[in-house]
Amino acid sequence: MLASFTQRVTGFGSGILIMTVLPHLFPSMGEATALSGMLSAFTSCIPAISMRKHLPLRKFLPIMLTFLLVSFFAVNILSGVEASAFKHILGGVLIALSVYFFIFNSKIHVKPSVPLQVGLGTMSGVMGGLFAMQGPPAVVYFMASSDSRDEYMAMTQWYFFAGNVMLTLFRFNAGFITPAVGTSFLVALPAVFLGIALGAKVYNHIKVDTLRRVIYAFLAVAGLVAMIS
Repeated sequence: MLASFTQRVTGFGSGILIMTVLPHLFPSMGEATALSGMLSAFTSCIPAISMRKHLPLRKFLPIMLTFLLVSFFAVNILSGVEASAFKHILGGVLIALSVYFFIFNSKIHVKPSVPLQVGLGTMSGVMGGLFAMQGPPAVVYFMASSDSRDEYMAMTQWYFFAGNVMLTLFRFNAGFITPAVGTSFLVALPAVFLGIALGAKVYNHIKVDTLRRVIYAFLAVAGLVAMIS
């Protein structure tokens, strides 16, 4: 419930929150990331569909396609990679980004160039495939390039919905979708519905500047989680 609530309010964060717990409940990292991705896809589905008219394809497609390509390879090397050192570096980067964006919050607006989208999509694909935490690099781009709150939310929710659907197929092919993952997904659905409903009420009353600050603060939390988990 907390993960889906957070994602509905800020546009991301479901995987970051839930991956602080799932690796301790499943025998493999692959199964933990599989359940996280399935729940995140479901959480994003409803807001993605409702905000489809706000989705700017020029700003969205290059980063989305890059993410899908890179994450396919990341999922397939998951079982053979030592990720702890990378996660510590990732955590430090996220904290530094959070501080920078928090200080210069009102001055940041980037052009949606293809090289920028490919670079951040690559980073997001690696993080998503290995840790089910693809959000931060993409969210930095979406927040800085969006012209409105609804455009930001449309891009983030379509990114997580489409991305996690494809990641689920990749993980199924890799053997990570087990009976335990399927059962846990069904058990969690009622809580996901409740989190989405509560988050939608909060989102409808939050100002853009407040949303930006919440997102950048949450990036710091994501960095801390990456460093200590």
